[in-house]
Amino acid sequence: MRLIALLGSPVGIFVLAALDSTIFFSFPGGLDAAIILFSAQGDPARSMLIVAAAVAGSMAGATLTFWTGARIGDHGLDGYIAAARLERMREKIRRTGSVRLAALDLVPPPFPYTPFILAAGALDVDTARFFVALTTCRVIRFGGEAVLASLYGRRLVVWAHSRLALSLGFAACLLAAGLTVASVAKAVASSRQQRRPTR
Repeated sequence: MRLIALLGSPVGIFVLAALDSTIFFSFPGGLDAAIILFSAQGDPARSMLIVAAAVAGSMAGATLTFWTGARIGDHGLDGYIAAARLERMREKIRRTGSVRLAALDLVPPPFPYTPFILAAGALDVDTARFFVALTTCRVIRFGGEAVLASLYGRRLVVWAHSRLALSLGFAACLLAAGLTVASVAKAVASSRQQRRPTR
């Protein structure tokens, strides 16, 4: 219960949002679910704080991911993204501008958008336009979720306290932990491989 209370605070949402936008953490739909559930409680001022924290945290994480992409470069993406998927992403990024690339963030979870942020940094997209567009998209996405939840989400509050919801939440946390461990292990293995001297 303390963990749930923490995630429902602006600080907890900021941390979750920042982690959610990095390549080392994976919790598909977790941030959106947290925003919806806590906005459904019907406190507009608190909902706006939650949205602001989510936007700020997600952009902090996105900045780190973008910087990581710029640091590893195009050749370094192979260690983070599967080859077949990476080729499709490269082609999509080359064909779309910074604004359209950022707009992919509006695709609902579990669409994996974070790899696109990493690739955007590695492939030298227009940084300023990309981040302005991404910030705008996240305000629309999180703000829209909060508004809809505050209008229609009273039933969600009741359901969130049910045994089924708690069981699903626990299972989701276990899944997130497993995916995060796998992501970290993959990143560490990739880093070691890149440091290994060639003969």
